[in-house]
Amino acid sequence: MSQRIACLDNLRGLVMMLMTLDHTRDYFSISHFDPTDLQKTTAALFLTRWITHFCAAVFVFLAGTSAYLWAAKRGTDAPVSGFLAKRGLLLLVLVCTVEAWAWNFRADLRHIDGGVLWALGWSMIVLAALVKLPLGWVVAIGGSMVVGHNLFDGLKPADLGWFGPWWSVLHTGDDIDLGAGWQLNPYYPLIPWIGVMALGYGFGHLLTVEQWRNPRRLMLLGCSLLAGFVALRYSNLYGDPQPWQAYPDPSFTLLSFLNCHKYPPSLLYLLMTLGPALVFLALAARPLPVLQVFGRTPLFYYLIHLYTIHGLAVLVALINGGPVAVVMGGGIWQKDWPADYGFGLVGVYGFWLLVLLMLYPVCRWFEAFKAARPQWRWLQYL
Repeated sequence: MSQRIACLDNLRGLVMMLMTLDHTRDYFSISHFDPTDLQKTTAALFLTRWITHFCAAVFVFLAGTSAYLWAAKRGTDAPVSGFLAKRGLLLLVLVCTVEAWAWNFRADLRHIDGGVLWALGWSMIVLAALVKLPLGWVVAIGGSMVVGHNLFDGLKPADLGWFGPWWSVLHTGDDIDLGAGWQLNPYYPLIPWIGVMALGYGFGHLLTVEQWRNPRRLMLLGCSLLAGFVALRYSNLYGDPQPWQAYPDPSFTLLSFLNCHKYPPSLLYLLMTLGPALVFLALAARPLPVLQVFGRTPLFYYLIHLYTIHGLAVLVALINGGPVAVVMGGGIWQKDWPADYGFGLVGVYGFWLLVLLMLYPVCRWFEAFKAARPQWRWLQYL
């Protein structure tokens, strides 16, 4: 089991680094449009964004896996429901406070962004109830959510009257005006993400079974998900609201094939990301030091990386005469980001490496700080 835990930390650390690339691009790229818009993008910009799609799926899946392993380590009397509920509530508090200020650097926190911490928090709270059921039921419910939610893609909040805002939170992710200046943007809708965490919980059980700790089994499972993605995506029959199409340039045809819907995450998006994640687990059996440090401090890393990137972006704007007020006050959410401000991909990757170098010693210190204080139980939530 120690090897398997090392694999999980390797994978988690890798996606933390990729997430940092995505957020560095948000603040430093001169390309102020959706990098997956095939009418505007380049292959390099598309792939820089696309590779970061693995982050959210892996975060949520491994959160479920870690919950099962946490409970298995402590035995049948482990208070897993209480742990999940408390951690979920903590994440939701952070969404509205520490995370919100990291994105916006302003006192007005009435714009609530329902991103990855939002999805993790609510999924943990729901999983806290689901774990009371037999494991087979947890997996079946999670699988039904992941596989079946695209059946409802045509159902819009405007069609549902009073239930419309709830449907935005559960499935579509549309903005919700709460009045008095308050707004919720639940762009990580909950139904598929709850399903992913439930499946991750079931995967945790597999890792406690000796034959499933065999890398060949994990490789087979990951390749099966990838094969399912290729077959279903090629058919254009189901699993994503954006069918792929042929382009005069074959490379853009491939990009179209890979351009699956993330908000909400389609079935094909999840097959495309979780399949390679399992393949990585099969290949990364030994601890990789840098990935281990980042992978063992996920929440701490997540919060400080936002402040580091945003603060660095403000500093760079101050130095080179950039739009400091825009970068400082609203960051990437501002509509009036100057079209000619930012850096090309080489610059973005340079800032990304700089941020990683800045974060590594801090995370290493926090890991040692946490390990030296096992009596501080609240640290387990970080």
